[in-house]
Amino acid sequence: MSTSSAPPTRDTYRHGDLRRALLEAGMALAREGGPAAVKLREATRQAGVAPNAAYRHFASQQDLLQAVRAESLSAVAKAMEDELAAIPPGLSPADHARASVRAVGTGYLRFAQAEPGLFRTAFARSDKLIQATPEWPTAGPGGRNPYELLCDAVDQLVAAGIMPAAKRPGAEILAWSAVHGLAMLVVDGPLAAPVGPHFQAFGQRLLDMVEKGL
Repeated sequence: MSTSSAPPTRDTYRHGDLRRALLEAGMALAREGGPAAVKLREATRQAGVAPNAAYRHFASQQDLLQAVRAESLSAVAKAMEDELAAIPPGLSPADHARASVRAVGTGYLRFAQAEPGLFRTAFARSDKLIQATPEWPTAGPGGRNPYELLCDAVDQLVAAGIMPAAKRPGAEILAWSAVHGLAMLVVDGPLAAPVGPHFQAFGQRLLDMVEKGL
């Protein structure tokens, strides 16, 4: 008797089901092993279809990786939106602006800690700056992608009179670089052991520095 754990292959899927099944398989692979683990053949095996069936939806392994990357970016955006939604109502414009910057940073860092494989995949090397396409949306439920959510928060600092308009150009890049740098040094770098158990505490200190620096 065979002990293979491979799912039985299916010849047919309802319209749209196969693409979603392959994407979910790709997400599972990314969650476990990051972008290098997203293989089209393995996704078809997990989805239980013949390899040739996948090419109707993803022309190549790179296409599947791009779709998984977009889905991962959407998940990052949702984590940021969840933090934004938790901001208490009734704050002054200045306090709300500061809280928004902290919320997007906190959501970003929490996602990196909770989903390191998807985080690596979301920000895998690419020649595009989180650009969405109709096939590969990167926004969260609110319709904004992670970069746009960060820009919105920094814009609020200007609108509230906290940041001079002259300092606004490029400020989101500096803030993003600082927060992403900490995340990667913990997720994939030498700070995993010393900082990892205290990741969020260090993250909040970093966000203090970012806010003051902006």
